[in-house]
Amino acid sequence: MENWLEQAIKRALNKISNTSDRIRDTFPHVSHEGKYDATEPSWWTSGFWSGILWLAYNETKNEKFKTFAISCEEKLDEPLNNYFTLHHDVGFMWLPSAVARYKYDGNVKSLRRGLIAASHLAGRFNLNGNFIRAWNNNVQEDCTGWAIIDCLMNLPLLYWASEYEKDPRFKAIAIAHTDTVLKEFIREDGSVRHIVCFDPEKGNVVKVLGGQGYSPDSAWARGAAWCIYGMALAYKYVGDKKYLDAAKKVSNFFINNLREDYMAVWDFRASKETSYAMDSSAVACAASGILEIARFCEEDRDYYIEIALKMLKSLGDNYGSWEDEQEGLITLGTVHLPANKNINVPIIYGDYYYLEGLLKLEGKYDLIW
Repeated sequence: MENWLEQAIKRALNKISNTSDRIRDTFPHVSHEGKYDATEPSWWTSGFWSGILWLAYNETKNEKFKTFAISCEEKLDEPLNNYFTLHHDVGFMWLPSAVARYKYDGNVKSLRRGLIAASHLAGRFNLNGNFIRAWNNNVQEDCTGWAIIDCLMNLPLLYWASEYEKDPRFKAIAIAHTDTVLKEFIREDGSVRHIVCFDPEKGNVVKVLGGQGYSPDSAWARGAAWCIYGMALAYKYVGDKKYLDAAKKVSNFFINNLREDYMAVWDFRASKETSYAMDSSAVACAASGILEIARFCEEDRDYYIEIALKMLKSLGDNYGSWEDEQEGLITLGTVHLPANKNINVPIIYGDYYYLEGLLKLEGKYDLIW
C-alpha cells in the first residue's frame, strides 16, 4: 500500500503544481473541456482551491502554494464584508482558507476573518426549529425555513470558534443543528434527505424537497457523503456516540450502494435514464469521512480503513486524469443533474477530498476541519 500511496500523492501534487501556474489565485469550481472555470468569490465552493493549496504547501513547502492561498483568502474579504451574498456555506469558504492559515501561522487577520464568518453562521440559527438557515431569498424565493444536509460540513467553524473564544454558544448551536439532522434528515435505512423545510415561526417540518437529488424520497449520493463526514466531525468535537453511530449508519448505506468499482451513481435511487451520471466527488468526500470514522472506531477500524482505501484507489486508478489535457484530478463528478448543470465533470471539491483522503491514509489528520 505504501508504494501505491506515495505514488498517488506524488502524482496529485505534481499535477496541482502544474495547474496552479494557470489557476493561481482564482476560484475554480468545475472543469469543462479540460480547463477549470473561475467563479465569483461569493460562490460557495470558493474555499476548496485554497484548501488544496494549503494541503500542497504543507506537503512540499513550495512558497507559490502559500502565496496563491493567501491571495485567495484576501479576495474573499469582498463577500465577507458585503454580507448580502453570504449564506450558510461560510464554513466551506473560510475553514480551508482563513482558518487553515491561522492554524498554520497564527495570522491575526485570518483569525478575525474566521471569527466573523463563524458569527455570521451562528446568526443564521433559527431557535424555533433548531436549524441553521441554508440560503437567502436571492437563491430561492421564500426559503427562510430551509435547511440542507450540506450544512453539517460548515459546523466545524462553530466548534473552532467556541474553542478559540472559550465560549460554548457557538458549539451549542452546532449541536442543536446536528440533533435536528439526526431527527429530520437521516432515514431508518441510512439514506439522507437533501432539503427539509421548516415553518420558521412554529419550527415544525412543512415539507421535504429532493433538491439536487432525484426526488424527495431518493438517496442523493453527495448528500449522504456530507452526512457521513459531518457526523464523524460532530463526534470528533462533541464526543457523543450517537453521532458516530449515525456516521456509521449512513456510511454503511453508502458503501452497500456503490458499484463494484466503488464509484457512486449520482443518486442511489436514480431512474435508469439518469443513471449514466456518476458522482466521484461524493465518493472522495465519503472516503475522507469514513477515515474519520475509522479514527474513532476501535472495533471496525480496519474495515473502514480498507474500504476507504479501495474507494480512493479506484478514483485515482480508474477515474483520475493525469495528463496535461485535463486540469481536474478526478473525472465524473456531477453537481446538479435535475438542473442539468455540470454532469460527469471534474469538480474542485472532488479533487480536494481526494487529496485530503490520501493524506489521511498517511496519518495526516486535522489539517482543515
